[in-house]
Amino acid sequence: MPDELRARALRLLSRREYGRHELSQKLAPYAASPEEIETLLDDLQARHFLSDQRYASQRVTARASRFGNRRLAEELRCKGIDEDCVRAALVESPDEETRCRSVWQKKFAALPASAEERVRQSRFLHNRGFSPEIIRRVLRGEAE
Repeated sequence: MPDELRARALRLLSRREYGRHELSQKLAPYAASPEEIETLLDDLQARHFLSDQRYASQRVTARASRFGNRRLAEELRCKGIDEDCVRAALVESPDEETRCRSVWQKKFAALPASAEERVRQSRFLHNRGFSPEIIRRVLRGEAE
């Protein structure tokens, strides 16, 4: 069974990056015990097949063009990535204000004409995970 479990883990990792917690959940139904999974994950990490830091960086890179740092950080925390890896991955990401401006421009392209429109645009950007200060600057039309 351990060879089958190792093969399954390597097959999953060959398709995309996984965090330790996420891979553990994927392998749980096929393992005889949690200790077996932990041993396998320790070995994969020692051989650099599994890396939470690499997973976090890849995830942020893939999703940064659409979401703000708050949302990206929350998604990573939900995937079981520790706080240090989350912070390091977000530091590597492009400027949040530039990303916010890009997302806003794709959706709206014009500054809000009324208070109601301002609230609507602000709520959209907030739900995408951008910080209130950055949203204010973008909606005021302040230059980067």
